[in-house]
Amino acid sequence: MTAQPLPTDSRNPGPHSGAWAVIRAVAGKDLRVAGRTRDTLLATAFFAGLVLMVLGLALSNSVRTHDQGAALAAGAIWTALALAAAVGAQRAFAQEQEAGALEQLLLYPGPHGALYLGKLLGVLPPLLLVAAFTVPAGLILFGAAEAATAAGRAVPWAALALTTVLGILGFAAGTTFYGSVTVSLRAREALLPALAFPILVPAVIATVKATALLLTDGWSAEVATWLTFLTAFDLGTVILATLLFPFAAES
Repeated sequence: MTAQPLPTDSRNPGPHSGAWAVIRAVAGKDLRVAGRTRDTLLATAFFAGLVLMVLGLALSNSVRTHDQGAALAAGAIWTALALAAAVGAQRAFAQEQEAGALEQLLLYPGPHGALYLGKLLGVLPPLLLVAAFTVPAGLILFGAAEAATAAGRAVPWAALALTTVLGILGFAAGTTFYGSVTVSLRAREALLPALAFPILVPAVIATVKATALLLTDGWSAEVATWLTFLTAFDLGTVILATLLFPFAAES
């Protein structure tokens, strides 16, 4: 596979037009490839489902209160999604690396940080699609949705959806950046989680806490605090990774 010229925006020759063209082209190419092959989506979904099933079988016979069940469901769901994000991000730059086109991609005009943002936008939709199935499956598997209904409370799906989007964005931002760092290494499958997961610990804590609180008490000021923290983490990670990506790509 050889790199194709990126489109330019002749109607808007401003300083940022090249960056937007790179972002759109890279994200569009990755999404088209993911839609045609579906190998990354299937591998990510299978991995998330396998982790969730193993945790569900291991913890299904434990005696627990509703609060404990909500905490277990939140922990299992976000463990599965964090590991799935690492699996999905491994393919972010591996396709160009395996085809010998990564060097050509880095030679395209425009800021290198735009390549990272394009790759991030290409990784996000498949992960969000996997999360759309993983979250309800985890709630059903651990009985959290049934317990909330039995207690006379509706499952706060809208707030859970917001938490899921913010959490997946943070996971994808971190794992995509470290995917670019480890893409040329022989043991990248093992090194990527080892490097990315310590950085993602704040996002994991925030998502698990917010999800458990939503399942037990619904929306509250504490949930809003955790989601505000998660939003700040996402923005900081995306900005920092965009600024550092040129150094990682050239190393």
